[in-house]
Amino acid sequence: MNNVELPAPAPLISQEAKPFWDGTKAGKLMLPRCPRCSFVIWYPRQFCPECGHDAVEWFEASGRGSIYSFASVRRGEGAYRETQLYVLALVELQEGPRVLTNIIDCDPAELEIGQSVSAVFSEAGDEAALLRFRPLITDKHP
Repeated sequence: MNNVELPAPAPLISQEAKPFWDGTKAGKLMLPRCPRCSFVIWYPRQFCPECGHDAVEWFEASGRGSIYSFASVRRGEGAYRETQLYVLALVELQEGPRVLTNIIDCDPAELEIGQSVSAVFSEAGDEAALLRFRPLITDKHP
């Protein structure tokens, strides 16, 4: 099991992404959605990249998804330079978007594409928490 304590640098918070960061601080995954075409938007912004509508609505997402792709990183940069081994992943949320994130509390050798994961939030300064994921525990029957 890889229980490495990952750095949690405070993010830069733009006005258009503030509802997302406020949600992370409260332990919720808040996402923008287009009220015209229902497209779930990632990364947070105030317009729909699908249909061009100039307004969004925010909703609480499930916080569940699956691993779309991942890599075990053995030498990081910046704040991650001293971290020995961590997992960088693309997680496909149940709501559709794919987010770049970390998978924590896992043995990297046991991760699989398509594996179910759930959101967790790591404190990152006074105004936000970082969105990360951990594998869902499932019973494997032979």
